[in-house]
Amino acid sequence: MLWIFWLVFAYFLGSIPFGLFIGKICHGIDIRNDGSKSTGATNVARLCGFKYGVAALILDLGKGFVPVIMASQYSHNWMFLSLVAAAAVLGHVFSMFLDMKGGKAVATSVGVFLALAPAALIYSVICLFAVIFLSGFVSMGSLTFAIVLPIFCLFTGKVGMVPLACGITLLLFWTHRANIQRLAKGEEISWKKK
Repeated sequence: MLWIFWLVFAYFLGSIPFGLFIGKICHGIDIRNDGSKSTGATNVARLCGFKYGVAALILDLGKGFVPVIMASQYSHNWMFLSLVAAAAVLGHVFSMFLDMKGGKAVATSVGVFLALAPAALIYSVICLFAVIFLSGFVSMGSLTFAIVLPIFCLFTGKVGMVPLACGITLLLFWTHRANIQRLAKGEEISWKKK
């Protein structure tokens, strides 16, 4: 029963659309109607400004970090913690407050791995920022993060987190499917373009 409580709690917290709230409260707009139409931090930054994007990033990251770090005080079972982490990430993608729609789950995934495998996360985030800097595409950096995360979990000794990381990889490619199509067509939005 306690496992169920933690899964429900993680999903509920993950479902809170902080990006949508920031857009409506701070700028009076629904960020689902413009830009990438995502409720994530990148779209918030694009439509509302950098500082609001950072706020959305921190809050979305917290949605993953907080339930996992709290659940780890209850149990260190890798399967239990992986399920809690997955519930938080899935809550962000399939939000109960947004008719089972949501963001692309990069920030929330960063949050869960900050709690579960910080070394692997650091290496993966370095790759993410390097690709964004070189290419100008946040989506390409996010996809790179998705690919290298399981590899770094394995190399840093967090073998128990590899199945979760592989699931996150598949999920991030699915949530970025429209970005992948735009990248292939040369239509993706670049941060390097004014």
